[in-house]
Amino acid sequence: MKPYKFRRRYSQLDIYIRKEKNFLYFIAFSLILAGLVYPYASIAMWVGFAFAGYSAIANDSIQTIGTFIVSNEDKKWYWQWLFMGTIFLGTVFYSWYVFNGDVTYQRLSSKGFDQTIDNFVYLQLAAPIVLLLLTRFRIPVSTTFMLLSVFTVSSGAIISMVSKSLMGYVAAFVAAFIIYIVMTNVIKKMVKGEAHGSWVIAQWVISGFLWHTWLAQDLANVAVYLPRQLSVWEFAAFAGFIFLGLGFMFFRRGERIQNIINEKSDVRDVRSATIIDLIYSIILYYFKEVNNIPMSTTWVFVGLLAGRELGMRLRNQDSSAKLGRTFSLIGKDILSVTIGLVISVILAIAINPVIQQELVNFFFE
Repeated sequence: MKPYKFRRRYSQLDIYIRKEKNFLYFIAFSLILAGLVYPYASIAMWVGFAFAGYSAIANDSIQTIGTFIVSNEDKKWYWQWLFMGTIFLGTVFYSWYVFNGDVTYQRLSSKGFDQTIDNFVYLQLAAPIVLLLLTRFRIPVSTTFMLLSVFTVSSGAIISMVSKSLMGYVAAFVAAFIIYIVMTNVIKKMVKGEAHGSWVIAQWVISGFLWHTWLAQDLANVAVYLPRQLSVWEFAAFAGFIFLGLGFMFFRRGERIQNIINEKSDVRDVRSATIIDLIYSIILYYFKEVNNIPMSTTWVFVGLLAGRELGMRLRNQDSSAKLGRTFSLIGKDILSVTIGLVISVILAIAINPVIQQELVNFFFE
């Protein structure tokens, strides 16, 4: 029996490797490229940005435009791309113009990252490649942890980010749970029948606002690789690359991580998607205004989906089998973000000698 199980697992692994052969080749090439260019800062910054730009947008697509994609499957992908792409261009151009070449709304200047990086280490370029690999495995990693943590010089900064992110997860879970356990029947009546055209308009407007809010806050995770003030040509390269990357993602209808959205209940209805995005945008805006400590917006969104799913199941008094599936989904998502956090912390420790020394002092003094 054991040899049979071994052969079966080996066969499944072989099938997966053959299926993902081109992607694995790309990851291997990217890791080699990062190793070749990291000593040359002027080249490394753009290579790191390119990896970070697509991997961050692909990973965070579930929280910013995931419900938008899945609830607009009947719309042409290029109209969705042009809509979200135009918001992106407007958002970054405003920051670049108003803040003298800064595309991050001055987030980096207030977080101790005000100096352009002129000396990269290999793992700083490898971090977004690891993020891209985790995205392929449907692991919703925090781009804030994965990308910004490799540039931080204090373990206290990571602890503060984790604490705020946990608060965000709990707040989103509780808020969504209360809303859906109280209003599930009302919401279900709202989503019966064909959606009125005004719902479609409302969803596009709310999704656009959520996308703008995320960009204004989290583009620092990508721009950290680049000069703090971009010239006209540097800005054109920055904006053009991400704009085209968005088009590729919309063409693919999201990355593999999009399945985290697809497997949840009733998210394909434009009205349900609108309600999710509205709740999320309010919670996200609140936590962004509490203080300037970076947080994982991915954790907040996963908490929102978990609270929503559990509230709907309990309110509908579903069978224990369906309730068990809900807890399984919640546990799987928590495990995924935890894996991402652990990998981020390991990378931060491996890169930063200051954090390494803090750990030595903590354990041996």
